[in-house]
Amino acid sequence: MVENVLIEVKNLSKHFTMASGLFRQETAKRLKAVDNVSFTIGKGETLGLVGESGCGKTTVGRCILQLHKPTGGEVLFQGKDLCRISGKELRPLRQKFQIIFQDPSESLNPRFTAADAIGEPLRIHNTVYGHAYQERIAELLNLVGLAPYMAERYPHEFSGGQRQRLGIARALAMNPSFIVCDEPVSALDVSIQAQIINLLDDLQRQFGIAYLFIAHDLSVVRHISHRVAVMYLGKIVELCDRDELYKNPLHPYTKALLSAVPIPDPKVEATRAPIVLKGEIPSPLNPPAGCVFHPRCPSAFAPCPTVAPVYRDAGDGHSVSCLLYPTSRT
Repeated sequence: MVENVLIEVKNLSKHFTMASGLFRQETAKRLKAVDNVSFTIGKGETLGLVGESGCGKTTVGRCILQLHKPTGGEVLFQGKDLCRISGKELRPLRQKFQIIFQDPSESLNPRFTAADAIGEPLRIHNTVYGHAYQERIAELLNLVGLAPYMAERYPHEFSGGQRQRLGIARALAMNPSFIVCDEPVSALDVSIQAQIINLLDDLQRQFGIAYLFIAHDLSVVRHISHRVAVMYLGKIVELCDRDELYKNPLHPYTKALLSAVPIPDPKVEATRAPIVLKGEIPSPLNPPAGCVFHPRCPSAFAPCPTVAPVYRDAGDGHSVSCLLYPTSRT
């Protein structure tokens, strides 16, 4: 049970209407990008969200921030449902939750200097003025490991890692309590990835910020997360404490993901047999009946093609959606 809950997501769904055919006149279909997802994030906690590309991870983060309006469910921030309030009520709350985008080159306006990019939230919300504004820009640059004299540089004058630091500084401008980190290191070199992860870790300890850390690299997620949720085709199939997940994965999909993570010891690595998933990820426009993972699952058995598993507690805060675990382990 998560204490001091900051974000509570209940039965969150996001469906997109997809028209097809010549002149888009054929019957529209529903793409279930996110389907009945629930989890909580505590104050100062990092929840890692992992899964293959296209599974709905980024859509979950954007729905929490109301960048996408959810089709159904609730997103409670400090007890207030963000899906049920007006834009006027939402605007002041936006100061408390921010996002760090995947590609720093695309998320920064090339016509803005570093000071303009970092200071944009301050200008929009009218929080500081004059000399205090300049001091805040310098303070934010220092926080993310950049020199204040860089404030007048443009994005193309920074390296990829420095641009991501600018994105982090911009996210910190309004002193948020929650940040969605949307694959913030996937576009960076491995050595730079470690620096950015350590920076995020230091900022969390300093300011008590909660993160939803979206990634597909399980080794990165293990380093920064307190708990980890695994997504497949719009659904969370497993969620538990970080160490528990890596020590005792339950869902066959989680086991396959973990088996693909290399181990630095070549002797140990040579003894491992990676789990190879057959076939392609089904289309969310036409998901399989029963368990959505069953066409690729090496452990599938008779009920899987017809019976949809229930997402349930398997004991000790370890939740899983799989017919192999029909009852609690407690």
